Amino acid sequence: MNNVSKGMVAGFAATVVLSMIMYMKGTMGLMPELNVIAMLAGMMKSSATLAWLAHFMIGTVIWGVLFAMIHEKLPGSGTIMKGIVFGVGAWLIMMIAVMPMAGAGAFGMKLGMMAPVMTLMLHAVFGGVLGGVFAKL
Repeated sequence: MNNVSKGMVAGFAATVVLSMIMYMKGTMGLMPELNVIAMLAGMMKSSATLAWLAHFMIGTVIWGVLFAMIHEKLPGSGTIMKGIVFGVGAWLIMMIAVMPMAGAGAFGMKLGMMAPVMTLMLHAVFGGVLGGVFAKL
C-alpha cells in the first residue's frame, strides 16, 4: 500500500473516531452551539447528510493525503506525535479560515471561550489517530 492510500485509510479512521466523539458530545448536550455539521451545512447551503459527506471527504482525502505527503517533514519523535502536530495545524487553519467563514468569528470566539479549546482537543485526537493508524499500516 502506498503512502497516499495509507493516508486516506488513516484519515478515514481518524474521521470516524472524531465523528463518534462529536456525536457523543452532542448527545450529552456539551456545547450544542459548536455543531460542526450544522456549520458545514450552513456554509454549503445544503443538508446535514451532505455536510457529513463533506466532513468525511475533508478528513479522508484532504487531511489524509496531505499528512501522507508531509508526515516525514513534521516535527515529533514518532508518527503519533507527528499526527498530533498535524492535527494542531489543521485546527489552526480551521480557527483562522473556516470559523470566520461559518460566522463564528476568528477562533470561534462568537461561540464562547470553550470553542477553541474543545476544537483543539478534537483535532489533537484526530491527529493522534491519524498518525497511529498511518504508522500501523
